[in-house]
Amino acid sequence: MKKFISAIIIIALTIFIIFGLKTVLGPIFDEITKNQYVSDNGWLKVEGTQLKNESNNNFTLKGVSSHGLQWYSDMLTADNIKELKDTWHINVFRIAMYTDSNGYISNKETMKNKLIEVADIAINLDLYVIIDWHTLTDNNPNIHKEEAKVFFDEISCLYKDTPNIIYEICNEPNGNSITWDDEIKPYAEEIIPVIRKNSPNSIIIVGTPSWCKELKPAAENRLKFDNILYSCHFYAATHKDDIRQEVSEAYDKGLPIIVSEWGTTEASGNGYVDKEESKKWIEFLKSKNISFINWSFSNKEENSAIVNKDYKPNQKQDSNSENNQDKPASFNDYLTDSGNLVKSLILSN
Repeated sequence: MKKFISAIIIIALTIFIIFGLKTVLGPIFDEITKNQYVSDNGWLKVEGTQLKNESNNNFTLKGVSSHGLQWYSDMLTADNIKELKDTWHINVFRIAMYTDSNGYISNKETMKNKLIEVADIAINLDLYVIIDWHTLTDNNPNIHKEEAKVFFDEISCLYKDTPNIIYEICNEPNGNSITWDDEIKPYAEEIIPVIRKNSPNSIIIVGTPSWCKELKPAAENRLKFDNILYSCHFYAATHKDDIRQEVSEAYDKGLPIIVSEWGTTEASGNGYVDKEESKKWIEFLKSKNISFINWSFSNKEENSAIVNKDYKPNQKQDSNSENNQDKPASFNDYLTDSGNLVKSLILSN
């Protein structure tokens, strides 16, 4: 009889603990996993330095970027992006469509169609999507300005009623002669109205000089449009207090900032993974409610890649179980040091 009563007590205590934890932790879990997607937040907007949702609450985008579509698009399967949402709790996916380097300018229809395919996957998963016009080696965004007008007109018309879509109109303007006042701002003043004509409420991200490191010129001469974010990019092993100071000063002047690309390594994409600086950066961004998107969701053989080179998209699981032999392998089983770090930082913030 005593054993029976003890068993009843143990069962009752177990039930109490489980339901107690659910009561205490449930709202926290819901906040992390359920309230960060498009169906919960709708069209985003910029007020002051802050990104906000439709209910006027502060909102943070947290996610990852693809590498170039022309090289690593096979990584961008529906299963993989769903797994990023389910196991990393990302709420945004950035699609990097290079303009140069055998990207859009050389293969317009192929690149555009692939971008739409990936964007639609992310939209169906209730994620925000950054469509990244990835200027880089073509350092001046005006080089392909006319092509940009055509592209953004087509895409913003296609997605005019879709709150998921965010437009990044020039990835990393760079070079000593490419200034905010003379090159980048005039470019943006021509491209933004093309998008606004079709999609008046969408968030638009504008790059800043020197690979998105110089925010002061934009803070002193802002664009006269609503719902604009200005991008800062950093790689933690290279860019430290100096760039954080640049961000702080621009933020204090009222500039709304997004980190639309960051890496854990040196600026080359290689070098060592700087765990301490990466953590310091994310805590800094969190303190200012600045969104952040990591580079890159690829299996490129470089240290900033999230997945190691041994991962092959759509490969089958290595298992003797009949139940698993038709399931694709999980990229989470092939994370690099950078991938493990980024996953932990996204989940903990």
